[in-house]
Amino acid sequence: MRLQGKTALITGAARGIGLEFARAYIAEGAKVALADINAEAVAKAAASLGPQAVAVQMDVTRQDSIDAGFAEAIGKLGKLDILVNNAALFTAAPIVEITRADYDKLFAVNVAGTLFCLQAAARHMIERGQGGKIINMASQAGRRGESLVAVYCATKAAVISLTQSAGLNLIKHGINVNAIAPGVVDGEHWDGVDAFFAKYEGKAPGQKKREVGAAVPFGRMGTAADLTGMAVFLATGEADYVVAQTFGVDGGNWLA
Repeated sequence: MRLQGKTALITGAARGIGLEFARAYIAEGAKVALADINAEAVAKAAASLGPQAVAVQMDVTRQDSIDAGFAEAIGKLGKLDILVNNAALFTAAPIVEITRADYDKLFAVNVAGTLFCLQAAARHMIERGQGGKIINMASQAGRRGESLVAVYCATKAAVISLTQSAGLNLIKHGINVNAIAPGVVDGEHWDGVDAFFAKYEGKAPGQKKREVGAAVPFGRMGTAADLTGMAVFLATGEADYVVAQTFGVDGGNWLA
């Protein structure tokens, strides 16, 4: 029960990594607000976790939705101790085929969404005067460029940079800002990722997924559950002296 008495808001929590983090936080004693743009899906996800979970509809690309979502979550939870910025989108294309629409959409969710949710949480935490923990979801893709994934890589590099700047700025308020950089994580989103590579690399469906899994030094792709240990640790007092860092949880894909 390392998070007993704590409250958390997790964006993009209707499924996948966000939902797995919510489950882990509740198991450690926290109350959790699951936020997602899909109101029906996030309501079902919260209901599946029991009375310690509440659902909040939030579009992280709209400031009015962020403001309303945080107000609703804080109203339901009573306070906010932890934020996990998990909402994100992915796309892939050769450089000459990148569109402004895809660029604008990914930066609106992955970067601006992260920044302004972080800002909303920090304002509340500063006002309360009790500190807090903010965890951003970066990626190994933010550590390097990838031939077909320029825009997504750029957004995750920006998340790492934002984590450093916000971490340095907010620690004086007792707010720790850190990030997790997963590697290749299995899940339903990989059907779409695999389809991009099938299109641009001429691979058979499922081939890219098998290849990237086999290339992980650990021997397989990660799962959402593989990330929960770091997500819990960074939310606890055990991480009080950890400031502005990005932690690879990737089976050895990136050596920091």
